Amino acid sequence: MNIPESKLPRIVIVGGGFAGVSMAKSLANKNVQVVLIDKRNYHTFQPLLYQVSSAGLEPDSIAYPLRKIIKNHKHTYFRLTEVEQIDADKKEIHTDIGSLTFDYLILATGTKTNYFGNKAIQAHSMPMKKVPQALNIRSLILQNFESAAVSNNKTDREALLNFVIVGGGPTGVELAGAIAELKNHILPRDYKDIDANRMQIHLLEGNARVLPPMSEHASKKAEQFLQELGVKVHCNTFVKDYDGKTVTTNSDLVLQSETLIWAAGVTGRPVKGLDAKVVMKHSNRYKVNRYNQVEGYDSIFALGDIALMETEAFPKGHPQVAQPAIQQGKLLGKNILKLIDKKPLKAFTYNDKGSMATVGRNKAVVDLKHYKFAGFFAWFVWMFVHLMSLVGFRNRVIVFFNWSYNYINFDKAARLIIRPYHKSKK
Repeated sequence: MNIPESKLPRIVIVGGGFAGVSMAKSLANKNVQVVLIDKRNYHTFQPLLYQVSSAGLEPDSIAYPLRKIIKNHKHTYFRLTEVEQIDADKKEIHTDIGSLTFDYLILATGTKTNYFGNKAIQAHSMPMKKVPQALNIRSLILQNFESAAVSNNKTDREALLNFVIVGGGPTGVELAGAIAELKNHILPRDYKDIDANRMQIHLLEGNARVLPPMSEHASKKAEQFLQELGVKVHCNTFVKDYDGKTVTTNSDLVLQSETLIWAAGVTGRPVKGLDAKVVMKHSNRYKVNRYNQVEGYDSIFALGDIALMETEAFPKGHPQVAQPAIQQGKLLGKNILKLIDKKPLKAFTYNDKGSMATVGRNKAVVDLKHYKFAGFFAWFVWMFVHLMSLVGFRNRVIVFFNWSYNYINFDKAARLIIRPYHKSKK
């Protein structure tokens, strides 16, 4: 892998998401050698992926080069590759570009889409975990509009204009709201030959309410906002099958749709090589202690979405969102330095700063520890927090400009089919 030999302890971080980047920053210019590994050369700000999917932002607004993040970090290197196997006894990882020894290994590999074993849904639905997948959804939405404009078959046209989103968590709610704004503001202007009222957006949630991790107040307001935008919300509804045309559910609801977007859950991305007992079967997450050490390993750690840390406050592990990952990364960076200096480690305690979700223009919900609010002010808070959380000044400026333009003009500027998407024929 062409990493310089060094007398400094070598810390290998696998994954350039929130956890991995947070830890790399915490070790900047310390007396350690850091190797950051990822199969992509950029960090993705995943909370705004849905805006790429709905033509609100270009992908380079929410992606940032990993090499640029570490460019001023001494003794820090980046390698574009994927870890295939861990040899814990030899303290070595094997990748598709070679092997590398480590003193400390940090696994921050994140999650992938969970289809719960349904092969048909996996073959025909659209996931949204990565930038290329978000671009696929954007292309398909716009291609559906173009096809509907020239279709003379009423059934085909309605299937093209029916969008089904599965999963009523923050991702599903935010995407449903964004597609509804396309229907309400873009479709009537750009596609005058399409009756916008024929477009239907269905949000399916298996629980009794949308946004189940948030408060009932947030759930009720979010559902109200969605209905105001014209989204049809179906709670206590599970998708049983999807063949690319027809969505069947556990109820009498059957939907004809060319587009099913799957936002119903995630599962961990463990790396081969560690004892199978440390990977929890129900979530594919590594079981870790309060210092993020993988159970049974002194020099191997797991962070963020892939780490399952059971505490009294979080018996099922911390929520798989950005803040736990960022906080764990910061603390583990300090703890690794303490470990090297043979000092006692500090146990991780999650500082829950609250949760939020936006539904559309002037519509959002925010749950803080002592306050819960919704509407315009919540929307403003959501925008400010996400804007300031983006990596890089340029990205903040571009996103702020796009949001301002979209707000003033009721427009989404990124309506481009750069790379046409071709649905699977499976």
